[in-house]
Amino acid sequence: MRTLQIQNVSLSFGDREILKDAGFTMSEKTRAALAGANGCGKSTLLKVISGDIKADSASLSITKNARISYLPQSGIVLPDSTVYEAAEEGYRRFDPMLSEMRTLEDEASSGGDKALKAAERIAEIHDELSSSGYYDRKSRIGSILFGLGFSESDLERSARTFSGGYQMRIALARILVEDPDFLFLDEPTNYLDIEAMIWLEEYLRAFDGGLMVVSHDQGFLDDMVNEVYELFSGHLTRYSGNYTEYLRRREEEIKELEKRARKQQEEIEKTEDFIERFRYKATKSKQVQSRIKALDKIDLIEIPAHLRKLSFTFPPSPHSGNDVLTVENLHKAYGSNTIYNGFSFLVRKGERLAITGRNGAGKSTLLRIIAGEDSDYSGTVRDGAGVKKAYFAQDTENYLTPSNTVLEEAESEADTKDIPGVRNLLGSFLFSDDDVFKKVEVLSGGEKSRLQLLKILLHPSNLLLLDEPTNHLDINAKDMLLEAIKSYGGTVIFVSHDRHFIRNLATRILYLSEDGPEFFDGDYEYFEYKIAEKEAMFQIKQEKAPEVKGQGALSHEESKQRRNRIKALEREVEKLSQELDSLNSEMAGIDEDISKPENYSVSSKISSLMDAKNALEKRIGEKEDEWLMKSAELEEMNGTDN
Repeated sequence: MRTLQIQNVSLSFGDREILKDAGFTMSEKTRAALAGANGCGKSTLLKVISGDIKADSASLSITKNARISYLPQSGIVLPDSTVYEAAEEGYRRFDPMLSEMRTLEDEASSGGDKALKAAERIAEIHDELSSSGYYDRKSRIGSILFGLGFSESDLERSARTFSGGYQMRIALARILVEDPDFLFLDEPTNYLDIEAMIWLEEYLRAFDGGLMVVSHDQGFLDDMVNEVYELFSGHLTRYSGNYTEYLRRREEEIKELEKRARKQQEEIEKTEDFIERFRYKATKSKQVQSRIKALDKIDLIEIPAHLRKLSFTFPPSPHSGNDVLTVENLHKAYGSNTIYNGFSFLVRKGERLAITGRNGAGKSTLLRIIAGEDSDYSGTVRDGAGVKKAYFAQDTENYLTPSNTVLEEAESEADTKDIPGVRNLLGSFLFSDDDVFKKVEVLSGGEKSRLQLLKILLHPSNLLLLDEPTNHLDINAKDMLLEAIKSYGGTVIFVSHDRHFIRNLATRILYLSEDGPEFFDGDYEYFEYKIAEKEAMFQIKQEKAPEVKGQGALSHEESKQRRNRIKALEREVEKLSQELDSLNSEMAGIDEDISKPENYSVSSKISSLMDAKNALEKRIGEKEDEWLMKSAELEEMNGTDN
């Protein structure tokens, strides 16, 4: 089994210790999350492991010939090449072998014993390249790029002409193409839409190496990992289970930690009071000095920043009519690119409408139109009676004044009567002490998002318009925002690709794709099921990637249709299995009733039970036949992957 052992990693920047003897062990079965507050050193640790940063001290032990790949959160520089060529760089590991083969080809043409040995080695190299999938690289690269949302025509476009988000996808594709033994991903779901995120999850499930991931997407972590390493004060602590289990266990520990912290603070206050009272009394000088030394030696109990509670509630919502928003015959285009054409819908009071879909489908555009920020359209967008809107934009920097301090920015939105309470409100949003005097221009993305959310709080509304509100927020802040919106008394329309957020909030989903807008009533699982049927959010396995090009290969559309059918069959088989379990349980109940002596004395009762049993047996038989038929089709279609 391939293993990677990291030990004694220490690193300081000036007088700040980032990592203190951090270490962990991974195997090819590892599925781990790296958790911790923003700025605690998670990305730094991954860069040390990848070799991008040299630590003050570190010990790394890895199985011979095992390879490590690392996707950074930012700083990606793509080559001046096509999308396909940029992804193909993941196969650069074969360059030494190819170079050797070219040299050997010259020797093989010279004749004699040397030529024979060269020919034998060339054959060995061909076998190695073949078994490693090098000759099938076009198919695999195409499959990965399609899964991440690129079209076939995109493959020949210059990689540098794409947006920053799509350049990150290209970098991710290149990392996946490398097919490493140990994969480290720093925020891989940033800039991915829901389709690409689901594809990535299925890909990583099939990945046969060790995985460690940093992510602010709790749904992604819950689905992907079975252990969590928390980085706090430079040290790593391991927790078994997924991210939600980690939070549950950590919450229990934090409660105990808070008790100890309160007790410690009480002792400190008593000691400081003693020092202050007797500082100038000669008879108490020894005791005073003793307590001063004791204070200096105290290690203050600290609550991890990423687990500090962000607590707030939206102001009471003013009354509004039942029809909150009416959109009729909306038409919006950018030049020749039509985004909406004759789109109409109604939003009713109390709804939580999630808008999701592929990047570039017009999600933010629709929200800007509803918010009144974009008037370049035709059609009607009409607010209901008494509607008061609050709009959170994705580009928060355009709604904040860079030269203001945090406190000044918050107070600029507050009514005069509310200004005295702004400082406390800032504390609830984790802006404490001197943080409130920071300039807006130096804030991180997460801090700017929190500040913009706070500004929305200062004005009561009954229609919240939120464009990717969880971007840049850590998981704890996302959770607090989720709970606040759940208790919000108004209507919410939000754009998001965060599945945990959508799953726990949405009452209706608007899905935007190249086929046009489509509404889904029901929960997120139902939406995902329907999209899997309609949009081929397919499962793939790395060793069974469908052909994209080449002799006998399926076309992209054919592969899409086949994967779509497989996904639908898997769900149907699972549903039938559950129905059979339910019917068999019902049958067991009937059999139990038939066996009861008191029922034998009532002929009509026994007759009724027997009729019910016969009818149920028929239903079970029909369901079993259907289950066998679907299972056989699924097995046959899966067999075409081989």
